[in-house]
Amino acid sequence: MTERWIEPVSLLHGPVAFQAVRDGHALPLAGGPTAFTLVRLIEDGGDLGLHPARDLPEHWSPLLGLLTRRPLPFAGLPADRPLVMGIVNVTPDSFSDGGQWADAGAAIAAGHAMLEQGADMLDVGGESTRPGAAPVTPEEEIARILPVVRELSKAAVVSVDTRHPATMQAVLDAGAEIINDITALRQDPRAARAVAEARAPVVLMHMPALELKAMHSATDYDDPVLDVARFLRQRVETAEALGIPRGRIAIDPGLGFGKTAEQNLLILQRLPLLAGIGCRVLVGASRKRFIGTVTDVEMASQRLVGSLAVAQAAAGGGAAILRVHDVAETVQALRMWRACVEGRLGEV
Repeated sequence: MTERWIEPVSLLHGPVAFQAVRDGHALPLAGGPTAFTLVRLIEDGGDLGLHPARDLPEHWSPLLGLLTRRPLPFAGLPADRPLVMGIVNVTPDSFSDGGQWADAGAAIAAGHAMLEQGADMLDVGGESTRPGAAPVTPEEEIARILPVVRELSKAAVVSVDTRHPATMQAVLDAGAEIINDITALRQDPRAARAVAEARAPVVLMHMPALELKAMHSATDYDDPVLDVARFLRQRVETAEALGIPRGRIAIDPGLGFGKTAEQNLLILQRLPLLAGIGCRVLVGASRKRFIGTVTDVEMASQRLVGSLAVAQAAAGGGAAILRVHDVAETVQALRMWRACVEGRLGEV
């Protein structure tokens, strides 16, 4: 079977994007407000060159629907702007904020502070996935995060970052609405069952190996962007077959998970390719090592400026959700970015 991808290039933003779509010069990326005038056609891994977006060969047209239509609202949240997901790590050993909110009371207070700063949702995690981190049993993970989930879900849409089916079931019963699984529901068949039966939205992330120790050294790709896109499309199709409709799925390219700094940057540069899968795209780059490599900042907690730059680049490439540590600063940066793009005052 022939494998085809349409990669949007030559992006437009704001009023000129709407005008170009209206006048027949461009197509909307995932329903707008970004549009594209050119596309790169990729067939069986081969680059067939650039083509006008509005003048494609007829046999490529079936791919345009998923690429240009706005996906269904994810977890009932707004779909007209990039959303900010605040990270609440209830762990002693996360790469950036390990131990800061290991106490449930501190984590709850941090979550409420992020909501006041403008977070649209919160992502609670009880297991670190940094290089060298020790695995955590589901029992320990549940003990760490359940009080936090119960409390924060009263005030916000709560996502839980977990790969364990037992944890998924426990947090969904406690009020969490979204499961964010770095293994894309591959680790245990019971995970997909728990998500499907709860009718919960899920984030499927790319990482090249299920074992965390192996994953961080697995960086050998034919084409890192296309390989990630293939993986995510296949996982979405598998999830659909297991009873999770595409409208309840978001996809995450997994920046930093089994990828070099250069590979992360290539994925960000070609992020619009992922829109063709027909799901909302989540980008989690906040404070990651590749930002430190580019900016020459060793300490993760000092990578705010680089993280904000990546957030704006991802939003410009069609990311619908940005998973961040620094909520207030990201909300401000996105508000300023949108105002500049649209040439007017407005809300983030």
